[in-house]
Amino acid sequence: MRTLIHIIKELFRNLFRHPWTAFSSFMSLALLYLLFDLFWIAAGTSERFYTQLLSELEMEVFIEPSDSTPLDLMPELDAIAGVDSVVYISPETARRRLADLLGTDLLIGYDSANPLPPSYLLTFQESALTTETISSIAETVMRMDGVDQVFYGERWLAKAEETRGVILSLGMILGGLILLAALIGSANNIRLMTQTRAVGFRQMQILGAGRFFLAAPFLLEGLVISSMAGAAGWSAILYVYSRVTFTRFELVLPTIQEMAVFVGLVSLVGIISGYLGIRRMLKQ
Repeated sequence: MRTLIHIIKELFRNLFRHPWTAFSSFMSLALLYLLFDLFWIAAGTSERFYTQLLSELEMEVFIEPSDSTPLDLMPELDAIAGVDSVVYISPETARRRLADLLGTDLLIGYDSANPLPPSYLLTFQESALTTETISSIAETVMRMDGVDQVFYGERWLAKAEETRGVILSLGMILGGLILLAALIGSANNIRLMTQTRAVGFRQMQILGAGRFFLAAPFLLEGLVISSMAGAAGWSAILYVYSRVTFTRFELVLPTIQEMAVFVGLVSLVGIISGYLGIRRMLKQ
């Protein structure tokens, strides 16, 4: 208990003896973590946006022209893995859809001989909305008897998938750089504070103080400043989010549990930075 009390006293002594150094460390970390938080929110929001766009992807399966009643392919199409729903589009329905799309009926005079073929409209489950899966489904459909052509937004799907990959890669790179900058900045601040206490540090080493006993206040300092900076970033975001209303789009915030995990991870970063800041003194 006495050792713990001493470590806590040393922690607050370090902070109060160097308030501006501690404050600058806190502010720099808070801004870095805030930047990471904002990118996290932007990535989550864009991910939902792309998911909503991809959920609107449809595949139109055109049936071969036939004087007889076309084959009923709905059971076969519905049985394909990844297909969410199948809707039959009759020539009359296709004509109405075309008129709604163009704003005028181009097939006036074709009432007795509608040239539009019947088709099926397929939508897909979220897990199937990948280039590879949709392409496989299209190949399966084309092998069915009675199918003439298959159309879907192949290029658009590939571009959307590529964009999502770029955002994910940027997020990983940015996250790594931010954590590295936080680690280096916090370690340098702690190293500066240890230099001002070098004499007392040496005296305690001579008296037989252990490495953990000497390093613990600085490890706790890194933990406290880093965790407070991480919590401050999310607190600022939640405050602004509660005050501002977004009408054109909805921001996707991490859950409270994910925020807590993030604060825990940056606390670990603070402990590591504390060790990096003191290890040179421990080796001497």
